[in-house]
Amino acid sequence: MANILEIRDLCYAIEGRPILRGVTLDVAEGETVALLGRSGSGKTTLLKMVNRLLHPNGGEIRFEGKSSADWDPIRLRRRMGYVIQDAGLFPHWTVEANVGLVLKLENWPPSDARRRVEMLLDMVGLLPDEFAGRYPRQLSGGQKQRVGIARALAADPPLLLMDEPFAALDPITRFEMQRQFVELRRSFHKAALFVTHDVREALTVGSRIALFQDGALDLVLPPAEFLRAGTPEARAFLASLEPAGGPS
Repeated sequence: MANILEIRDLCYAIEGRPILRGVTLDVAEGETVALLGRSGSGKTTLLKMVNRLLHPNGGEIRFEGKSSADWDPIRLRRRMGYVIQDAGLFPHWTVEANVGLVLKLENWPPSDARRRVEMLLDMVGLLPDEFAGRYPRQLSGGQKQRVGIARALAADPPLLLMDEPFAALDPITRFEMQRQFVELRRSFHKAALFVTHDVREALTVGSRIALFQDGALDLVLPPAEFLRAGTPEARAFLASLEPAGGPS
């Protein structure tokens, strides 16, 4: 598979304090790379650099074979679906309007946009006749995240950026959303960068896991190999999978 995203020796610092240190990572078409790490390890900073909300001090990011510095920032961001923890829905817009935002900006014919929105709502488990006219205040947390995912997929971007999208949900809804995300990724064949500090979530959603430590990559491995990883940081995360008191 071809790489949709290539990150080379990426560095970023604030007032001389390193946030990212020489990060190199590829994301292939259709795969999800879970960015796993402790708070402050650089995961979200990397995500913001991919869509040019932040600019690196060194290194390069290439998207669809082209340096991100050569992209128009607006065009670049419309080629990437972005999902954040609280969905980021516009509170005074209906579900249909929220999902169809980029389609409107891209001047889709209204009838085509409506069909696309209805199809996506159905795909994420929200009946269009029941939910298209609702407002975010009328939705549960899980329903809001489903709308956020539908919006991210609306214009058929090749890359999704997911910044701890399910962190605020209850455990059962969170598990359901993780499984649904995996199914949607396969159905739409999307690449994704998925930020999380939860090793269980990384193992569930990731084709590969990129473990961050203090702004650098500790390792990048498929889930099955990550479970056998021996670095101290990997072992620290894997220890959280064991019951309290240690393995029985």
